[in-house]
Amino acid sequence: MATAAGASAALPVRPGEKPWTEAELKKVRQQLQSEIAGLTADISQAESAIAERLSDAVGDAGDDPADAGAKTFQREHELALTQNARELLAASERALARIDDGTFGVCESCGQPIGKARLQAFPRATLCVTCKQREERR
Repeated sequence: MATAAGASAALPVRPGEKPWTEAELKKVRQQLQSEIAGLTADISQAESAIAERLSDAVGDAGDDPADAGAKTFQREHELALTQNARELLAASERALARIDDGTFGVCESCGQPIGKARLQAFPRATLCVTCKQREERR
């Protein structure tokens, strides 16, 4: 396996950008690891709250239709937020894996460098700006 310094130098950059330094890559890695830890805790807490609400469903049997509807809406909203957090977690874990395998910074659509500044701001990016704009227009 390549050293961390060798891996950072091998990551693609756009023309005119300086190569990744070990410190820059370490900062991105720490940011991703911090996000993963936070998302994992958030998901665990949300799943516990959802399970608690589902177990309280028997106690809600006497609710009027408006209360039942409000509780259902709240439960579905929490489920949607938890699913979003799971997707962010997967994207963060995938970004870490791309750092490890040397594909971090390569656009998954066109194969060109994504851009160092874009990745420092949004390390989960998998598309260059051009491809992302094209995707959003669809």
